[in-house]
Amino acid sequence: MEQAVALVTYIEHDGSRYPVEVAEGDSVMQGAVNHMVAGIVGECGGGLACATCHCYVDAAWVDKIEPPSETELEMLESTSSPRRPGSRLSCQISVSAALDGLVVQLPETQF
Repeated sequence: MEQAVALVTYIEHDGSRYPVEVAEGDSVMQGAVNHMVAGIVGECGGGLACATCHCYVDAAWVDKIEPPSETELEMLESTSSPRRPGSRLSCQISVSAALDGLVVQLPETQF
Protein backbone atom coordinates (compact mmCIF):
# COMPACT_ATOMS: atom_id res chain seq x y z
CA MET A 1 0.00 0.00 0.00
CA GLU A 2 1.36 3.42 -0.98
CA GLN A 3 1.95 6.02 1.70
CA ALA A 4 -0.19 9.13 1.37
CA VAL A 5 1.57 12.35 0.46
CA ALA A 6 0.78 16.04 0.45
CA LEU A 7 2.26 18.62 -1.90
CA VAL A 8 4.25 21.30 -0.05
CA THR A 9 5.74 24.20 -2.00
CA TYR A 10 8.90 25.71 -0.56
CA ILE A 11 9.75 29.20 -1.84
CA GLU A 12 13.36 30.24 -1.31
CA HIS A 13 14.27 33.83 -0.50
CA ASP A 14 15.24 34.41 -4.15
CA GLY A 15 11.80 33.29 -5.34
CA SER A 16 12.82 29.80 -6.50
CA ARG A 17 9.90 27.41 -5.98
CA TYR A 18 10.24 23.76 -5.01
CA PRO A 19 7.02 21.74 -5.01
CA VAL A 20 7.71 18.56 -3.02
CA GLU A 21 5.58 15.55 -2.19
CA VAL A 22 5.96 15.01 1.56
CA ALA A 23 4.80 11.82 3.25
CA GLU A 24 1.97 12.23 5.72
CA GLY A 25 3.35 12.21 9.24
CA ASP A 26 6.68 13.73 8.19
CA SER A 27 7.40 17.29 9.21
CA VAL A 28 7.70 20.16 6.75
CA MET A 29 11.40 20.24 7.76
CA GLN A 30 11.87 16.54 6.92
CA GLY A 31 10.30 17.11 3.52
CA ALA A 32 12.77 19.91 2.77
CA VAL A 33 15.81 18.02 4.05
CA ASN A 34 14.83 14.77 2.27
CA HIS A 35 14.49 16.67 -1.02
CA MET A 36 17.57 18.87 -0.53
CA VAL A 37 15.73 22.18 -0.38
CA ALA A 38 18.65 24.45 0.53
CA GLY A 39 16.74 27.01 2.62
CA ILE A 40 16.02 24.62 5.52
CA VAL A 41 18.96 23.36 7.59
CA GLY A 42 17.35 21.52 10.51
CA GLU A 43 20.60 21.41 12.46
CA CYS A 44 19.04 19.69 15.52
CA GLY A 45 17.23 17.13 13.38
CA GLY A 46 13.79 18.29 14.44
CA GLY A 47 14.37 18.14 18.18
CA LEU A 48 13.05 21.66 18.83
CA ALA A 49 16.53 22.69 20.01
CA CYS A 50 17.48 25.28 17.37
CA ALA A 51 15.82 27.64 14.91
CA THR A 52 17.53 26.58 11.66
CA CYS A 53 14.29 25.33 10.14
CA HIS A 54 12.54 28.70 10.44
CA CYS A 55 9.95 29.32 7.74
CA TYR A 56 7.09 31.66 6.99
CA VAL A 57 3.79 29.86 6.52
CA ASP A 58 1.74 31.48 3.77
CA ALA A 59 -1.10 33.56 5.23
CA ALA A 60 -3.73 31.35 3.59
CA TRP A 61 -2.44 28.38 5.62
CA VAL A 62 -1.67 29.87 9.06
CA ASP A 63 -5.09 28.99 10.50
CA LYS A 64 -5.00 25.46 9.05
CA ILE A 65 -2.02 24.26 11.08
CA GLU A 66 -1.72 23.62 14.79
CA PRO A 67 -0.64 26.73 16.71
CA PRO A 68 2.93 26.84 18.03
CA SER A 69 3.72 25.47 21.47
CA GLU A 70 5.29 27.68 24.16
CA THR A 71 8.64 25.95 23.52
CA GLU A 72 8.42 26.69 19.80
CA LEU A 73 7.60 30.33 20.53
CA GLU A 74 10.69 30.52 22.74
CA MET A 75 12.88 28.98 20.02
CA LEU A 76 11.49 31.43 17.46
CA GLU A 77 13.17 34.16 19.52
CA SER A 78 16.49 32.73 18.21
CA THR A 79 15.88 33.04 14.47
CA SER A 80 18.60 34.73 12.44
CA SER A 81 16.10 36.25 10.01
CA PRO A 82 13.33 38.54 11.22
CA ARG A 83 10.17 36.98 12.56
CA ARG A 84 7.04 37.79 10.60
CA PRO A 85 3.41 36.79 10.81
CA GLY A 86 3.39 33.10 10.00
CA SER A 87 6.89 32.46 11.38
CA ARG A 88 7.15 28.82 12.43
CA LEU A 89 9.75 26.13 12.94
CA SER A 90 9.11 23.72 10.11
CA CYS A 91 10.07 20.75 12.31
CA GLN A 92 6.90 21.39 14.31
CA ILE A 93 4.48 21.24 11.37
CA SER A 94 3.32 17.68 10.77
CA VAL A 95 2.16 17.04 7.22
CA SER A 96 -1.32 15.59 6.69
CA ALA A 97 -3.79 15.37 3.82
CA ALA A 98 -5.36 18.58 5.14
CA LEU A 99 -2.11 20.39 4.33
CA ASP A 100 -2.00 19.31 0.68
CA GLY A 101 -1.01 22.49 -1.18
CA LEU A 102 0.77 24.11 1.79
CA VAL A 103 3.10 26.97 0.84
CA VAL A 104 6.03 28.04 3.00
CA GLN A 105 8.54 30.78 2.31
CA LEU A 106 12.11 30.42 3.48
CA PRO A 107 14.06 33.19 5.16
CA GLU A 108 17.19 34.77 3.74
CA THR A 109 19.41 32.94 6.24
CA GLN A 110 19.17 30.32 8.96
CA PHE A 111 22.45 31.31 10.66
